[in-house]
Amino acid sequence: MTLEQLRIFLAVVKHRHFTRAAEELYITQPAVSAAINTLEKEYGVKLFHRIGRHIEITEAGKFLELEAQKILDQVILTERGLRELNNLKRGEVRLGSSLTIGNYWLPNWISQFKQKHPGIAVTCTLGNAEEIGEGTVSGRFDLGLVTGSVKASLQSTLKQDEVGSDRIQIVVGRSHPWYKRGTIVVDELRETSWVMRESGSGVQQVFEDMLRHLGIEPSKLQVELILNSSEMVKSVVEGGLGAAAVSELMLQKELKLGTLRAIKVLHLPAERGNRVLDIIQPVLMVWHRERFQSRAAIAFQELLLRDNHQRRGEPDTSAAC
Repeated sequence: MTLEQLRIFLAVVKHRHFTRAAEELYITQPAVSAAINTLEKEYGVKLFHRIGRHIEITEAGKFLELEAQKILDQVILTERGLRELNNLKRGEVRLGSSLTIGNYWLPNWISQFKQKHPGIAVTCTLGNAEEIGEGTVSGRFDLGLVTGSVKASLQSTLKQDEVGSDRIQIVVGRSHPWYKRGTIVVDELRETSWVMRESGSGVQQVFEDMLRHLGIEPSKLQVELILNSSEMVKSVVEGGLGAAAVSELMLQKELKLGTLRAIKVLHLPAERGNRVLDIIQPVLMVWHRERFQSRAAIAFQELLLRDNHQRRGEPDTSAAC
């Protein structure tokens, strides 16, 4: 049974006439007769009584009329749904985001997207950068938002583009000896205890890369605690335990109130320019190289990429993704 056979059958039911049904459908009258005969032979029933030049619908025909109309109505609804998906009137975007980005950076973009596309559902799952990368590879997320860099083993599977940036600050609480000073030199990083994020964290990865660049092996630092939440790290340091590397995105209130202080780290000796160490990490959007991207996911990509190009003063190439 095909949809075309059902359309022909319903046209005959409507007109009670093979020729007029053929005229409505712009096909030949023999094609109409062949479609009805095929249905009758396939299921061993009579759909119409042929009485002279007139036809009457049978009980089997009445049953098929009801079911065929339901089927074709559902087809129309399905076609409409697909068109609406393509026109961004409905759909879903599944996001995965690292904790800090998801809590402090991403909500504004989700709000902007929903204002433009209110019919599209946006779901967001938070995790560390490693978890988000792996979830994007597995298809759990359409798009992943992470800081730092993508795990090396995932780079061949994921595409990435920078959509923002974040500064990492070294912070201490009021009781820490660095608080009153506000400035230290690189070698002093070894002289305090530290509260760290777990190894899968983007912030932790960038901080460790920075330490190695400065000639400091991260494992040689005095690590007091390793936590899986930057909020916990921030609270512990506020309470007076050690120093921590924390995203600037989540420090606005604490720095304003003075419960935490951002410490400037100077390069010494003088041949390095005696400049302040600035740790900038990119905000990366990642997506699978081969998986199909829905129109809704592409629209979210374009929103983030367009803003980043505008901030950089670059031509907008987001439509190419």
